[in-house]
Amino acid sequence: MNSKTEVNDEASKLNDDFSLSRVPDSKRDPMWKILLIRIGNLTCVSQFMLGAELGYGLTFSQAFWATMIGSVVLQFISYGLGVAGQREGLSTSLLSKWAGFGIYGSALVGLAFAISLTGWFGIQNSVFAQGIVSILGNHANLAVTSAITGIAVTLVVLFGFKSMSWTANIAVPGFLLIMGIGSYNMLQSHSLVKLVTMAPPSNSLTFSAAVTMVTGGFIVGCIITPDITRFAKSSHDVFWATLIGTMLGELGVNLLAVLMAHAIGTSEIMPIIYKLTGIFGILIVVFSTLKVNDINLYSSSLGFVNFLKQVFNINVNRAVMTVIIGVLGTILSLMGIMQQFESFLSFLGIIFPPIAGIMFVDYFLLKRSRHLLDESRRLGKLPESAEKLNPVTLIAWIIGSAAGFYIKVGIQSITSIIVAAVIYYIGIKIFYKEKK
Repeated sequence: MNSKTEVNDEASKLNDDFSLSRVPDSKRDPMWKILLIRIGNLTCVSQFMLGAELGYGLTFSQAFWATMIGSVVLQFISYGLGVAGQREGLSTSLLSKWAGFGIYGSALVGLAFAISLTGWFGIQNSVFAQGIVSILGNHANLAVTSAITGIAVTLVVLFGFKSMSWTANIAVPGFLLIMGIGSYNMLQSHSLVKLVTMAPPSNSLTFSAAVTMVTGGFIVGCIITPDITRFAKSSHDVFWATLIGTMLGELGVNLLAVLMAHAIGTSEIMPIIYKLTGIFGILIVVFSTLKVNDINLYSSSLGFVNFLKQVFNINVNRAVMTVIIGVLGTILSLMGIMQQFESFLSFLGIIFPPIAGIMFVDYFLLKRSRHLLDESRRLGKLPESAEKLNPVTLIAWIIGSAAGFYIKVGIQSITSIIVAAVIYYIGIKIFYKEKK
């Protein structure tokens, strides 16, 4: 057995999931496993809640086009970064080190994702626990239930990518089954033509705000696509996994939720599910929350591991970090994170998109570190060198984020991506010589 194989086996044995190294070809998975995790990312409670909000405030036609435009943007970002992750076998936070951000910049990216996703873990854990309490007829204690569900999700992610795939094998078909049952029951008592043509229960949304909601609702998931596609075998697998996942998750779940919101006349998810599918439906929907929350915890652990390595040169096993973050996220849910953290997550929703624009421009257009990545990939290693910090990156990130906040015309998340990408491209061309 050669040294490279021993290193790979050791990383796998410790459930570290190659958090600080490339995923070797021997550890790649078939497309359907990547697809199930991707679908599981989108076929979840938060996606259904988004669709219900769209249906409560828009006509079906408006909701369709808002979802379509948002889905195209999400697919473009997911596929571009997903291919880079698959080719290099690297997570987003690690890939960013050689895609414009440098050593300390990539550490900031990892930290930003980790903080955000830890917060999302707390929020989703609260939804998970509340769903279980509602199933038990409010006889269970919410705080105790939140602690139990937080520990359960942590244990799933502790065993890494393989166990996440196992939960997806159950959660995804179950959620799709409930959506099918709910749709059947809905059409038994409501005309499809009427649901499609009726006025929305409320006129609380504008079209541009709806597109922003669709795009912003999964923008973080798009940027961390490499965390999952680094296990894919080919770029074709990435294309089909992201395309089918986006179509089923965004168009499929969103539009069914729109119709259900029209039928029931509310944007509240639990009343919709209960009236159309009963307690069994609530149970499956709650379990699907587990699916999206294990992704939150998994990517958060990768981000923190990368941050500690780059800034403090401390090697922390991903499984150990998973336990730490799982405990922190569970504590946040017990402290009422759902109420206090949502505004901060909205703030990060505009901070994150510029990262995608900068990475895409650097990796695919400027290719400043591609020669280092290509040479090291042939050896199954990481590049031995990387720039410490790229000032142009920070400037583009700040200006792109500011544009997203202050330019109200159009879609804020798209604005921040475009502005950051343009500023970065021009800045590199002016201040750096392009590396061939």
